[in-house]
Amino acid sequence: MENINRAILIVLDSVGVGELPDAPDYGDTGSNTLGNIAKSCGGIKLPNMENMGLGKVDGIDYLPVPRSITGCYGRMAEVSKGKDTITGHWELAGLQLEYPFPTYPNGFSKEILEKFERLSGRGVLANCVASGTEIIKEYGEEHMRTGKLIVYTSADSVFQIAAHEEIVPVEELYRICRIARDMLQGENMVGRVIARPFTGRPGDFSRTTNRRDFSAEPTADTILDKLQQKGLDVIAVGKIEDIFSGKGITVAEHTKSNMNGVDVTLKYMKENNKGIIFTNLVDFDMLFGHRNNAEGYRQALEEFDARLPEIVGAMRDDDLLIITADHGCDPTTPSTDHSREHVPLLLYGKNIKQDVNLGTRKTFADLASTIAEAFGIKNEFPGESFHGLIAK
Repeated sequence: MENINRAILIVLDSVGVGELPDAPDYGDTGSNTLGNIAKSCGGIKLPNMENMGLGKVDGIDYLPVPRSITGCYGRMAEVSKGKDTITGHWELAGLQLEYPFPTYPNGFSKEILEKFERLSGRGVLANCVASGTEIIKEYGEEHMRTGKLIVYTSADSVFQIAAHEEIVPVEELYRICRIARDMLQGENMVGRVIARPFTGRPGDFSRTTNRRDFSAEPTADTILDKLQQKGLDVIAVGKIEDIFSGKGITVAEHTKSNMNGVDVTLKYMKENNKGIIFTNLVDFDMLFGHRNNAEGYRQALEEFDARLPEIVGAMRDDDLLIITADHGCDPTTPSTDHSREHVPLLLYGKNIKQDVNLGTRKTFADLASTIAEAFGIKNEFPGESFHGLIAK
């Protein structure tokens, strides 16, 4: 690949493209986030991603295929155990997990909660698996009256703490989350501790955009560390900084929405940097996948696709654009959880070939291996680079 000095890696959070062979082990038989959205909504219009080859990806037979394809395309399978955000992103960056992060389908143990109450100085409400919007409806008033923290989890490996911003100021909530993060180690090392601030009054509570994730730290170097060690920029947009616990990142900017994430990505693309701009667009997952809102999901995908010409237009000749995902979250199934799916892989750049089918990659880590080779970094990741397939 000649003269690739910058990669723009955009993760469409939860945009899976069909179940993995082991999906039944996770209760995800039949999950196909993109395919089922298209089917349930009477179609979907993604002309710019279709131009890059989305309709030619293995298993995608429901999208048009233009006569001329401008990008390279394929899909990737996940090797790591689990189907959560951290597991997917870490594998994309070259770190496979042999064991999944622990989950708590019956809530957290008495020992965990007693220690948390002692360290935080506050009592706890709820302690169950719950929807974030429903839990504040149920416990928000009691929380405001008592100052106790609303602690809950989900099918993911998360310790979530909800608090009203007038009762527990945001910075105080972040401090408490750091206490929980430091506490939850060893066999109870959850993937993420999540601050879930909200505002409003009983009967009319709403979560704010001040959510913050406090992730476990990667257990080995990722492609982000390798790029940073080479003196290159590693720019994290959205919740990427949180997912990697700041490790391997040189600049970070959190975002408020998908479109804000695109705006921030474009801002950094217009600056003189070399290395990687790594963006997560979380609305697909947070606002639509988990809430089983297929129509909203469709609209969000079409909205992103409509911004692609801006992204392509801002690319330098030595840029490589990569669009992928981290897992699925099929809004058409009864479950509101993530789904064990393949993820799409689209690549575009002036210095790569066009209309190359990369097939089904055996691991997300193939992406880290490819980025390593593009930047002249020794491939020490458990993936196979497809650099040779796309290099001009």
